Amino acid sequence: MGRFTLPRDLYHGKGSLEELKHLSGKKAILVVGGGSMKKFGFVDRAVAYLHEAGMEVELFEGVEPDPSVETVMRGAEAMRNFQPDWIISMGGGSPIDAAKAMWAFYEYPDCTFERLITPFNFPTLRTKAKFCAIPSTSGTATEVTAFSVITDYHKGIKYPLADFNITPDVAIVDPDLAEKMPPKLTAHTGMDAMTHAIEAYVSTMHCDYTDPLALHAIKMIHTGLKKSYDGDMDARARMHNAQCLAGMAFSNALLGIVHSMAHKTGAAFENGHIIHGAANAMYLPKVIQYNAKVPEAAERYAEIARFIGLKGETTTGLVAALVEELREMNRQLNVPLSISHYGEGGVIAEESMVPEAEFKAKLSDVAANAIGDACTGSNPRQPSQEDMEKLLLAVYYDQDVEF
Repeated sequence: MGRFTLPRDLYHGKGSLEELKHLSGKKAILVVGGGSMKKFGFVDRAVAYLHEAGMEVELFEGVEPDPSVETVMRGAEAMRNFQPDWIISMGGGSPIDAAKAMWAFYEYPDCTFERLITPFNFPTLRTKAKFCAIPSTSGTATEVTAFSVITDYHKGIKYPLADFNITPDVAIVDPDLAEKMPPKLTAHTGMDAMTHAIEAYVSTMHCDYTDPLALHAIKMIHTGLKKSYDGDMDARARMHNAQCLAGMAFSNALLGIVHSMAHKTGAAFENGHIIHGAANAMYLPKVIQYNAKVPEAAERYAEIARFIGLKGETTTGLVAALVEELREMNRQLNVPLSISHYGEGGVIAEESMVPEAEFKAKLSDVAANAIGDACTGSNPRQPSQEDMEKLLLAVYYDQDVEF
């Protein structure tokens, strides 16, 4: 038996933020990030709409990129003090992911983080509040997914939380919010969305309900991401829809080891994070080469290549064309092809922020953590420790994957 879960209501299109005034409740807490939503006036607009709905509103501000366990606990405490019946989060993936985890600790103060990192092990939510998510970036699709990513900085590990309980009740996908993204963020979030769609299409959990969403998202992203990066606002609006479609696909089909690797390398190194979208963009071509040794996966990659108009006379040729097309997209978006050229902020650089010696010293532990990640189980090929170490080295040095 399969399952397909989405938010109860999804509002989309320019100006759809206004739907906040139609929510029914008494108190809403609005969880936001580092200030861009306030700077561009969206926080004031959201608060005004919620007041129009007759709600008392409290802000929880300052959720950092890659939200921490500590931030989650502070937010849950604020919720317990305020007692909202709506949790509303607006911004990039980080504040929405953080608010999802806060939700669990708000409703279950005695719950442990260790319980939540076990996939599909959340307690039943909505005993106190419903959840509304409003994305400002076009990548994570956390507004429609059963996932959240929280970072334990003490351990240097990103934990993906997975449970259908944390799928939002309401999603508002308003492209007005995405118009403010700078080019670098547009690139990284867009390649994150591409990775979501491709991994969903080849996942062992894919089905007739997820396949068309994944394929259509891939085509939209392939057509529109560079235009959005260059400032085309019509393309930016289509990308906001495309990333949401990719999210619908992967929330139900699950992901693969591109995300396993990204989760476990994101916070592992001392000189700064490997930004999630940039990590996915670097790792995806190598993982395709690795997974394509499985005939069923190879054929599905070939189907993707055909669907977006790439040429190849054989399955092998089509897979190679897809790999090269993704690498070319990275080049056009100033995203590194390897960790050895990963610069500050996730751009191409001569000297990497991740020194070779540190990468090699941590390779074994990072590989083991990636194998244990929640996303590994639905990958079409299950990696050994040796496989994962070879994959990570191939990404560091930009070598073809040979197994």
